[in-house]
Amino acid sequence: MTSRILVLTGMITLASITAHGEVYRHVDAQGNVTFSDEPMEGGEAVQLKPVTTITLPKPEDVRDAPEVIEEAREQGERYTSVSIVSPSDGEAFHSGSGNIQIQVTSTPALQPGHRYEVTLDGQPVGQSTSGSVMIKHIDRGTHEATAHIINRNGIRIRSGNTISFTVHRPSRLN
Repeated sequence: MTSRILVLTGMITLASITAHGEVYRHVDAQGNVTFSDEPMEGGEAVQLKPVTTITLPKPEDVRDAPEVIEEAREQGERYTSVSIVSPSDGEAFHSGSGNIQIQVTSTPALQPGHRYEVTLDGQPVGQSTSGSVMIKHIDRGTHEATAHIINRNGIRIRSGNTISFTVHRPSRLN
């Protein structure tokens, strides 16, 4: 009986070791790269990032789209405005690092579970519940920014006017 337990434990241990095997990388004299699950002379172990997993909602938690859309419409009607306070529309300024602080406000104040979202040139760049979003390393030139309010489901329920601003950054050529 004890020997069976030892054999079973050994097999489980061996299986777990092979399931968590390492990956090795080797570059030969011609620059060809080879990956393997076995160590190679002159090769190095590669640290792999964990696999990303997504947990889907339970079927009973999923609601019909018309119901979600109607809820978002009702939530959006609670706000009379959402706008970017700073920078102002048409402003031009110097930023050596390209970092810009966007200040957002709404009337009434942000409701629990809601967040401000800022888009720059049509792409989401940050979310905040405080009304302050730092955007880093913006390229020089003219950009457009818009503030939105999103609900706990990530749906935009209210959007403000789009502003335009210009960022001047130093150049290595100057």
